[in-house]
Amino acid sequence: MNKLNSKRIDWLITLAPFIIIISLAGVLFAFPNESNTIISKVRYFFGDTVGIYYLIIGVAVLIVSIYLAISKYGDVVLGEPNEKPRYSFFGWGSMMFTCGLAADILFYSFAEWVMYATNPHIEELGSVAEWAGVFPLFHWSFIPWAFYLVLAVAFGFMLHVKKINRQRYSEACRPIIGKHADGILGRIIDLFALFALLAGTATTFSVATPLLAAIIVKLFGITISRTVVTVIILVITCAVYTYAVLHGFKGISFLAKLCIYLFFGLLLIVLLIGGQGKFIIENGFQSLGKMLQNFIELSTFTDPGRTSNFPQDWTIYYWAYWMVWSVAAPFFIGNISRGRTIKQTILGGYVFGVGSTIVSFVVLGNYGLGLQVSEKTDFISQYVADGDLYGLILNIIDTMPMANVILVITVLCMIAFYATSFDSIAYTAACYSYKKLGENEHPHKLIELLWCLLLIVLPIALVFSESSMNNIQSISIISAFPIGIIMIVMIISFFKDLKKYIIEKDKSR
Repeated sequence: MNKLNSKRIDWLITLAPFIIIISLAGVLFAFPNESNTIISKVRYFFGDTVGIYYLIIGVAVLIVSIYLAISKYGDVVLGEPNEKPRYSFFGWGSMMFTCGLAADILFYSFAEWVMYATNPHIEELGSVAEWAGVFPLFHWSFIPWAFYLVLAVAFGFMLHVKKINRQRYSEACRPIIGKHADGILGRIIDLFALFALLAGTATTFSVATPLLAAIIVKLFGITISRTVVTVIILVITCAVYTYAVLHGFKGISFLAKLCIYLFFGLLLIVLLIGGQGKFIIENGFQSLGKMLQNFIELSTFTDPGRTSNFPQDWTIYYWAYWMVWSVAAPFFIGNISRGRTIKQTILGGYVFGVGSTIVSFVVLGNYGLGLQVSEKTDFISQYVADGDLYGLILNIIDTMPMANVILVITVLCMIAFYATSFDSIAYTAACYSYKKLGENEHPHKLIELLWCLLLIVLPIALVFSESSMNNIQSISIISAFPIGIIMIVMIISFFKDLKKYIIEKDKSR
């Protein structure tokens, strides 16, 4: 391991988020009820009062992604003009999908339809059978992945074409903010980005880890508690960090492929032996059609009369959730996309990323929905009675043949998801700590370790404060507000650089 050169580290960017997160975690530990009340009030302002802001950004970024793919800009290579991709499509897609998502996709794939089924908006539209399977596809497909892919090509262009050695949000904004990228404004942008990254990680761990804990408790017969959940978080992150130190990017590629095999293996087992194969295929096909047919309406629905608060509770949360994850995932996707054109990166991302995501929700979500519609089991009543989504998921899996085998595969799949996504986040955060990083240069492992430790503090605090799902969501909604403004500046900066690059390329011919 090379010696750590402290002079190369930007200690303000590294330590300020640490101090803020430790302070916030301390408040959550000491005053859980009061903290949750304040978070709820702040979330109401951002999610309800100015919630349309998130919806507009979502539609705009989707349009930008389509334009980039079909315009002359789509032929720009993220690297040298004749450079070939470093990874195969499967290897690239596996890393993009598993690092861009996390273990929470399994939690939501199993349970999200139940949460929608109890919302008044479903009754306004029609029946649970018709619409409960539509919204998961909408909330996890084109607009969310547009956030990733537009920023991924922007970062890829910055890293591989411009060969910028500062891997930060502020650097991506330089074409617009100029020299201010090196001053206070640049520091503020980077601090917002890092806090959003921490918030996104906290949301994911806080949502998904209790499910992992519940499955382990069921398999081994131990008693679940906040301590058990915390130990699981610590063990997974320490194991992942150790693996990262030993294997680096090659290790991430291997884990991503392993995760994909486990993931699709799980889906195939549920589809083929679960007994709901026909309903899964037919309702999944119908739900996809309804989502596409009503896409514009779903994207612009604001519920101005607040008859259900559906967009405030769900669509706005999801767009915010994906926006805060856009601090880390696009950097990683842009990094591994070297040698691909902008068009290949965006369309390939939609094919592999959106396609894999939709398949997950179609298979796992429609399995439970099929049992509900056929009245074999009433999962909705169970959820209304106790609100325990983790217990509900275990009940859904218990109805399957070879339930324990499926539980084991689910655990392994969740750990693999954690490994790849957590590794990419820690790597990206560590890059932020450096004033400059040369081409093909990687952060020191001690800096990565610092970020690994920091990334688990807030989720543990949320677990111990017993935050509700609503308050966990609030962390992302609040953090995403400034990120939306920064994203707009970055995209405009990207187009400015692209236009200049095309003009210079035409002149050199």
